[in-house]
Amino acid sequence: MPARLEIEGGVPLSGTVTVSAAKNATLPALAAALLTSQPLVIENPPALADVATMTRLLARLGAVVSRDTNGATRVQVEQVASSEAPYELVSTMRASVLVLGPLLARTGVARVALPGGCAIGVRPIDQHLKGFRKLGAEISIVNGYVEARASRLKGARITTDLVTVTGTENLMMAAAGAEGTTVIENAAREPEVADLARLLGTMGARIEGAGTARMVIEGAPELGGARHRVIPDRIEAGTLIVAGAITGGDLTVAGLAPEHLSAVLAKLEECGVGLEVGADRVRVRGPARPRAADVITSPFPGFPTDMQAQVMTLLGLANGQSRVTETIFENRFMHVAELARMGARIETDGATAVIRGVPEYQGAPVMASDLRASAALVLAGLAARGRTSVSRVYHLDRGYERLELKLAGAGARIARTSA
Repeated sequence: MPARLEIEGGVPLSGTVTVSAAKNATLPALAAALLTSQPLVIENPPALADVATMTRLLARLGAVVSRDTNGATRVQVEQVASSEAPYELVSTMRASVLVLGPLLARTGVARVALPGGCAIGVRPIDQHLKGFRKLGAEISIVNGYVEARASRLKGARITTDLVTVTGTENLMMAAAGAEGTTVIENAAREPEVADLARLLGTMGARIEGAGTARMVIEGAPELGGARHRVIPDRIEAGTLIVAGAITGGDLTVAGLAPEHLSAVLAKLEECGVGLEVGADRVRVRGPARPRAADVITSPFPGFPTDMQAQVMTLLGLANGQSRVTETIFENRFMHVAELARMGARIETDGATAVIRGVPEYQGAPVMASDLRASAALVLAGLAARGRTSVSRVYHLDRGYERLELKLAGAGARIARTSA
């Protein structure tokens, strides 16, 4: 039978948990290995299903992937064996589209299946393709695949119509291997974008403005290898902080970058959560009951959409009425129906959810629908009275490294089972 998590709620978490490397920074870093024939070493890759999918895809394209005794992953693509990213791999993970830019820069040709991933709404790649055309590529969609060709990418000025993280990253990698200078206007400002810029700089590209809305990238005639340590996962960090808060615990979350979580920490303080912020850790002490608050998601440095479900779960126990407005994805309230099974009182209307706090959740069998929804259900189970069984946890495994073991180490009564 498929794995599920069994949780006996009501235990305040305590002790210290350590955050893993960011999934959303690891995936573009791995894709960047396609830009060079030299080895790329990721020093701290998280053990996640999405990372495994990306390494399988790179191997299909000609990479030799190995892992050393210290846990680092070494990727070398001496020769690109294929320029096609097949549907069976790309359909399981939207970030697979990140191989498009590096393949186009390195070989001048790429055939990549239109991407899949979590069912949280339509996430088109039109901004990626618009940028590639500006760089001189010919683009067509044939039988569900993006087919791109360019004799040599040339630097250009690209203004995206909306802020897109994977689009910015894809264009950055293409521009790093292009001839001349590329300017990306309306670029994503997320820490993961800045982390990729740091890697590309080590490989030989010159990048200015990473972390701002305007990036200038001077391509290199030949990019080299690099060693790279990925930034901490700010979404895992935020999820663990909420776990401490929702259980009324006293938990220290270590190995994070607090500056990447400013909007989340500010909102949690508004909810009455006690926070002590250090250089690389946050001590969280949960209130007897959270205060109500309103949340609006927005691109970084605003409140991240990837933390919306988790904070909504906390607000479900608040004293009062809260409102959550989702501005990034149009189908990201799929956790609401499952939270209702546990006693939550949440009504949705389009992009807005109104949450009327209840004193407690009740354990129940629930089903995860996507990555962050699965985390939200685990949080609810930790706080609930009685037993919660979360099924379809393969969603969780895409983005959280050994989450149940970290929580168990902090006192949670949680176990994975397939019985």
